[in-house]
Amino acid sequence: MVLGKLAHYAFDAILLSTVVAGVKRSTGFAPDTETISNPTIRSLTEQYLGFGEMVFNTLQGTVVSSPYFKRSERP
Repeated sequence: MVLGKLAHYAFDAILLSTVVAGVKRSTGFAPDTETISNPTIRSLTEQYLGFGEMVFNTLQGTVVSSPYFKRSERP
């Protein structure tokens, strides 16, 4: 039971960091980690966001090379 909740929260955290990476990629806006005064928390936050970027890049590479997806025309 507890392990299931932990897995669920971990998945949610990965999903959130991946969405933030997508926003950064599409708009150029990203969280300003320099405003975090504690260097340990800042480092953990940067690693967390970096993991989301890695997941986003992996998903993007998979989608680009997959025959199940095609690029749509922009209006």
